Amino acid sequence: MQNLNTSRMRQYLVLLFVLFHSWAVAQRPSMEDNLFVLPDTVKPFTIENFYSLILQNHPIAKQSALLTDVAQQEIRMARGNFDPKLEAQLLTKNYNDQEYYSVLNGSLKFPTFFPIDPVIGMERNRGNYLNPERYIDNEFNYQQFYAGISIPLGRGLITDDRRAALRQADLFKELTEAEQVKLINKLLLEAAKEYWQWYNAYYNYRLLNQSVVIAEEIFRRVRINHQYGEASQIDTIQAKITWQQRIIEQQEAALDFQNTGVRLSTFLWDSLSNPLSLDMHWAPTRQPDPWMMTQGGLEELTNRAKINHPELLKLNIKLQQLEVERKLASEYLKPKLNLNYYLLNQPFNPDWNTSLQLNEDYKLGVDFSIPVFLRKERSKLAQTKLKVMNTQYDRSLTEREIINDLNSTYNQLINILSIVNQQREMITNYEQLLNAEMLNLQQGESDLFKINVQQEKLIQSQTKWLKLLSDFEKQKAYLYWAAGTRHLGRT
Repeated sequence: MQNLNTSRMRQYLVLLFVLFHSWAVAQRPSMEDNLFVLPDTVKPFTIENFYSLILQNHPIAKQSALLTDVAQQEIRMARGNFDPKLEAQLLTKNYNDQEYYSVLNGSLKFPTFFPIDPVIGMERNRGNYLNPERYIDNEFNYQQFYAGISIPLGRGLITDDRRAALRQADLFKELTEAEQVKLINKLLLEAAKEYWQWYNAYYNYRLLNQSVVIAEEIFRRVRINHQYGEASQIDTIQAKITWQQRIIEQQEAALDFQNTGVRLSTFLWDSLSNPLSLDMHWAPTRQPDPWMMTQGGLEELTNRAKINHPELLKLNIKLQQLEVERKLASEYLKPKLNLNYYLLNQPFNPDWNTSLQLNEDYKLGVDFSIPVFLRKERSKLAQTKLKVMNTQYDRSLTEREIINDLNSTYNQLINILSIVNQQREMITNYEQLLNAEMLNLQQGESDLFKINVQQEKLIQSQTKWLKLLSDFEKQKAYLYWAAGTRHLGRT
């Protein structure tokens, strides 16, 4: 009878060994393992698909696209300063049935990008008490045609308000493009963090699901063996406690998976700007290819950041805008000296084109003015120079911070990658310890308590490994964000 009980006990121990060994093999955390093989009912949802949906439909992405339209309208408004202008003036006075005067002046001005303003016009002046300056012979019904130009020889020759406004509008367009990249990259960085959090929660949930199945099977086997007197009551209680603990961990993982999916859904919108919900038929995936950036790759990324980083681009454009302001402020130090010349014709003389003489039938005028002390103008120029110096300091500091951030992030990536590899080796070692404990159990030198301890350590190491993979992908996204790479290097 004793030999029979011993035989049954050995069968029970062998059963536990086979069961735990199968569990250890099934739980091996490798990319080829079934932990990362999605069921047929689940479709992969890659981060590239995620980014694509965000760039197409997310409200912030659409808002950033509006910045281009805003910039175009700024340019359009600045170009409005060069629109031809039609002007007309009518002055008339009648008193005691007499026409004192009737003055009509219509003109069409053509502002240009060059410091020349052409104008053509027609005057019709008559009356008994007309100012002699306005007198026109009545041979052509008191009408006179004129054409002329106004040339700034002092202030306004190099630049003026309208040319400066147009240049500022062009620079504003470049500024909005840099701001677009900044907004989109920030949005994608936040989305990447949520995606890899969702990734960690999903595969951790799958891992704990497997542990629940194993713990439940162990409890069922131990309870059966206890009914046949082949296991103690305390073994049954211990197996049940382990099973209950795995269920609690599974429920916590399920809640985490559900909540991370909800947070991820805040980035999902359809083409009609309706929010989308992420259902359970989609699961995150990760490229199994190893990632490695050498020091040469980091230097190349750093050099690109110095040129294309949105913050540096914005500061460079700001310096260009300040340079436009400086030139305009310098222009105001010059005296105002405008030359006005108008050819006169009464009107539409057929011989006008052949008998044109610049020194006959003309009006000539010169406008001159200059402030005595130029305090306002000199102060404006000094303020602009101070702004330039301040922006240059900002740019140097920002560039330094970007480079340091890149180097720090790169170092963290290399460190995490090393820890990931070490963690995988630890998982292998924990599996070996668990298998060794199984052999001890088979030889009667161990018990369920020791088995559970090793199993718990294995699960913890696997969970930590999944979290490290998630953290590694987050740091990769942060690296490209820190470099200011458009769309985090995806497109």
